[in-house]
Amino acid sequence: MERKIYLNNLPLERAREIFWDTALKREMAMVELDTRLAAGRVTAEPVFARISSPHYHASAMDGIAVKAADTFGAVPTAPRRLMLSQNAFPVDTGGALPPQCDAVVMIENVTFPDSNNPQLIEIREAVAPWQHVRSIGEDVVAAEMIIPSYHLIRPFDLGALLSGGIFQLKVLKKPLVSLIPTGSEIIPPGRIPNSGEIIESNTYTSAAAIEQWGGDVTRQAVVWDEVHLLEKAVSRAVRFSDLVLISAGSSAGRRDHTFHVLDRLGEVLAHGVAIRPGKPVVLAVVDGVPVVGLPGYPVAAYTVLELFIRPLLYAWQKQPIPPREVLHARSSRRILSSLKEEEYLRLKVGKVNNNFIATPLARGAGVSMSLVRADGLASILQDQEGVEAGDNLVVSLWRTLREIENTIVCLGSHDLSLDILYDFLKRSDSPYTLSSAHVGSMGGIMALQREETHIAGLHLLDPESGSYNIPYLKRYLPQKEIRLVHLARRELGLIVKPGNPRNINSIADLTREGIIIVNRQKGAGTRVFLDYSLAGENIDPNRIQGYDREEFNHLAVSAAVKAGNADAGLGIRAAASTLGMDFIPLAWEDYDLAIAAAFYETEQYNTLIEVISSPAFRAAVEKMGGYNLKESGKIVK
Repeated sequence: MERKIYLNNLPLERAREIFWDTALKREMAMVELDTRLAAGRVTAEPVFARISSPHYHASAMDGIAVKAADTFGAVPTAPRRLMLSQNAFPVDTGGALPPQCDAVVMIENVTFPDSNNPQLIEIREAVAPWQHVRSIGEDVVAAEMIIPSYHLIRPFDLGALLSGGIFQLKVLKKPLVSLIPTGSEIIPPGRIPNSGEIIESNTYTSAAAIEQWGGDVTRQAVVWDEVHLLEKAVSRAVRFSDLVLISAGSSAGRRDHTFHVLDRLGEVLAHGVAIRPGKPVVLAVVDGVPVVGLPGYPVAAYTVLELFIRPLLYAWQKQPIPPREVLHARSSRRILSSLKEEEYLRLKVGKVNNNFIATPLARGAGVSMSLVRADGLASILQDQEGVEAGDNLVVSLWRTLREIENTIVCLGSHDLSLDILYDFLKRSDSPYTLSSAHVGSMGGIMALQREETHIAGLHLLDPESGSYNIPYLKRYLPQKEIRLVHLARRELGLIVKPGNPRNINSIADLTREGIIIVNRQKGAGTRVFLDYSLAGENIDPNRIQGYDREEFNHLAVSAAVKAGNADAGLGIRAAASTLGMDFIPLAWEDYDLAIAAAFYETEQYNTLIEVISSPAFRAAVEKMGGYNLKESGKIVK
């Protein structure tokens, strides 16, 4: 019998309809709040002024309060004379007018003509009735509606409310969301985990998002993978919460109990929604309280928050969902997708030659850095098999359009110095930033060919000449004007475990029985160097275990060795040092930036060269070890 992993595979819109129909039956109660603390809250009813503001006739400026009729005819050549304390009265801005007065003369239009009689004044300009006076109710009139129901209170609303005599008001209670982290392997933040332990981070991400969207959060202690413990935690949470989120355990593994617990305690509305990432989500209701079982992978969990929880929280607060900027961008590569789900892509976006270019980031549900690095999201609908390179993507931005337009796009080989370059640009006074995606050196050249990047990081060794980068530009971009700028020389070698327990000292040692390596992807400069070295020693790659296992950057290679998944991998010294691995040096190579002609006449280019030529940047990169930046910023070609 086929095992039924998910109860449903509902289309997204149908799943949201079912869930919201149930969840929105719950209304947020009214609570009374001190007006001074009400900014950011939503009014539960209309608010009417108790008093007028001003509640007396007030002077609008410093001057002399008068009866307007007493000033008629006054001009500089024939001023009118009045006596202080009789028919003229000094007032300050905001001060109350004496009952017999109906205007204020600016102090600039008043003189004191007789030093022996300081009470005598001359008015050099007539005023009309109520001139320079703030009349009762000029701002707020008693009984006037100040703000309506379901109004999001802004900072300047507080001033009007307080001026209208509103010191307490009724607002909607914030939705209270209970977060239940689960997993026997989960530990709270505070110490480095041992093997098999995972730092609990998902509920902290969820809490920050919920608070940003107007909710309140309570977090329970980690619940171990025991059915009765999860039942107890959910039963307790629904007694005081508006929404309960269970972190992890929503899938169909041996220790995934969320579905069974919610099915026993209440009603499961959906288990499995046709989205990627996020398919294993459980949507349920227990004692009238909506409960959501979130996937354990962080990207999947956040996708569910965006698609289901964000709209729900705003709906409960009677507020529209804040719109995000949207742009149309050209996909930099072909992207295949399953017809089983609607897929949400995390993307890097930049503007190259007046075209917006979108490059997909790692698609794994567990790659939280794809969220950190993303500029926005685009979806591939369930009835689409994917998009072709050059196809249009509708991108919902997580950064502003202005930031996107000021982004320097770098597609090509990975190097740790690019992260430092990004940081230095952020710290500079310029508006520019760097967006890099690791597609390999050949991928960078192809991006330059298609005019999809400003710059490409390259370190391609030419086997025939033994030189770097220039032969490839001549071969693949003969008709394009490309400037090659040197960024760094870096040390390349074998990354091995501390103490080099397998005694690996050369490329030839990789062929020994039992030695397993991790490789780089096809088109990466490091992969080209390895193939060049193997050919130089007449070694067939098929003799090397792990040759076909690919990682997309140097740190991933170092991490694979550290984790024990491989005995060695070719990479740079800095990646080995960063993770505490040993390093067997093999060569120094040139890492250069190939720059499109249309870019190197721009202010962005000048800023980039200024940063990479600076002593501070050079020192920061060389501090990692295995780098030489003496000629950083030099034009090679």
